[in-house]
Amino acid sequence: MRRSIPLVATALGVALTLAACSGSSNTPAAVTTPSETATTAALTGTLTVWVDETRINDIKPVAESFQAKTGVVLDLVQKASGDIRTDFVAQVPTGEGPDVIIGAHDWTGEFVKNGVVAPVELGDKAAQFSKSAVDAFAYGGKQYGVPYAIENIALVRNNKIVKDTPKTFDEVIAQGKAAGTPFPVIIQQGDQGDAYHLYPLQTSFGAPVFKQESDGSYTNELALGGDAGTKFAAYLQKLGQDKVLDPAIDGDKAKQAFLDGQSPYIVTGPWNTTAFKEAGMDITVLPIPSAGGQEAKPFVGVQGAFISAKTKNAVLANEFVVNYLTTEAVQDALYSTGGRVPALKASAAKIDDPILAGFNEAGATGAPMPSIPEMGSVWGFWGTTEVQIIGGQAADPAAAWATMVDNITAAIKG
Repeated sequence: MRRSIPLVATALGVALTLAACSGSSNTPAAVTTPSETATTAALTGTLTVWVDETRINDIKPVAESFQAKTGVVLDLVQKASGDIRTDFVAQVPTGEGPDVIIGAHDWTGEFVKNGVVAPVELGDKAAQFSKSAVDAFAYGGKQYGVPYAIENIALVRNNKIVKDTPKTFDEVIAQGKAAGTPFPVIIQQGDQGDAYHLYPLQTSFGAPVFKQESDGSYTNELALGGDAGTKFAAYLQKLGQDKVLDPAIDGDKAKQAFLDGQSPYIVTGPWNTTAFKEAGMDITVLPIPSAGGQEAKPFVGVQGAFISAKTKNAVLANEFVVNYLTTEAVQDALYSTGGRVPALKASAAKIDDPILAGFNEAGATGAPMPSIPEMGSVWGFWGTTEVQIIGGQAADPAAAWATMVDNITAAIKG
């Protein structure tokens, strides 16, 4: 559902708060493109920015401060996380899409393939960011996005319920059942499934989504099939039969259940731990234990902003994305509201938080989210198959998994 949130220019107090977050100024620099030189005083017009429900609260105060600083009318549009990427690809060619979209780096390949995003020029700013964050938005030798945060999921423990954590995931389940809570461990799913939150368990069976080169770059050859994938599918069936996983538990329900003390554990990311801390919970963030005998590797993702290839407001989009979101004060503010590790090195260096340290440890050897275009063919079949196995609609998990691999392969080949 589309929900437009017009941002009023009376948010100067927000801008002052952002400036107070850091010793550096959050005044946007001049536009770096020679043909588009401008000062903030000369900027006028409206900029439309799409963002989903998982990022809207992070972006809104920053967008308000940008409007207060520049006078540019910023139309922040909330799009459903399940629709935002596909809607962007569909609407940009028609001229109906936004000027800017906030999202994950793994969208890059699909966006470039469809010609819906424009390259950006970070110039000297690139060196101020984590190299992995900048590289995440690189494709075909060009930069297509500006990073603002790095994230991954981990195992979050409610220390009021349990005080220590076993070494294997099955032991975690047994401990959770012994605790007497409604859920031994919570991993969100929903009716479309959630392969992202299950991926650490899948990698622990030795079934990564794509094969990788020696330098870590992904090939388009699937690696989630074969014996390793079959064993993981059987494990999913067991988790469903044992009521460890429940398709009815989506992201919002999972978060609320953990807040309500209904489980000693939840597999989630830093976007939820802010709420846990605000609720006064005593939590510890830990690496996800192995279920299949190998290391459990979560996806490591980078959040950022893309500029539409069809924007009619290139100067404004460049000012917001390249010159404003890259400032230290803004990166500080995005960390403050979202709890994700900043992509800007100066902002990341200020963090002394055991919660984020736990996430960093959990993701230290994680798997970069593939940004190749073929990844766009994976998610739908992947999540649907997993939730069917968990829910019991797929009686033979091995056959369902093999069919999923065949369907993904056919979709990739087009």
